Amino acid sequence: MIFLLRRKEEENNIKKAIMVIDENILLSAGAEIKDYKPTETIFCEGDTPNYYYQIITGEVKLNNYNEEGKEFIQNILSEGQSCGESILFIERPYPMNAEAMTECNVLRLHKTAFFKLLNQNPRLCLEVSSFLSQRLYYKFVMMLNISSQNPTIRLKGLMDYLKSFQEDESPYSFMIPLTRQQMASLTGLCVETAIRTIKHMEKDKIVRIENRKILY
Repeated sequence: MIFLLRRKEEENNIKKAIMVIDENILLSAGAEIKDYKPTETIFCEGDTPNYYYQIITGEVKLNNYNEEGKEFIQNILSEGQSCGESILFIERPYPMNAEAMTECNVLRLHKTAFFKLLNQNPRLCLEVSSFLSQRLYYKFVMMLNISSQNPTIRLKGLMDYLKSFQEDESPYSFMIPLTRQQMASLTGLCVETAIRTIKHMEKDKIVRIENRKILY
């Protein structure tokens, strides 16, 4: 029971960083609900951005594939988060894919209606700007960490960013809400290196592992 309560608390802390436009507002503006199955693509790299997407339920990953077909995950998004919204503000194609990881329900609002909604709601426009700033901050943090050849620095940087949204900064107070495979993909490491590095981090008392969950 203690573990479940801790899990719920950590999920709530993560959601403090999430922008949620009220679903009723989006629906009243003309949004439609789209269903996606696991591995189904919401949009592809090179597509023209025409919609604002907000996740109702499920998880979506933003990714790219290199010439050898190796996947690099840019971000993992869940309930209440939007995907690809920043590209709506520029006349450029998507530089990444958005792929459903689980069964997903997603609100889709045409960009014309989305911009009209922002123009009519200055407060909402400020909230969107704040969220975009958080995304930009995440990009800078991850770029800095990924430039390091040290896998511990890469993984610790990701953990620092995730934990930065909760008030409790004490050791082991935050449970990492990602699998080892997801952490590896987000930091550009192979999963074997990520697993080995996390074990070393546990020995160095940087993290604690309980029931395979990583506490930081």
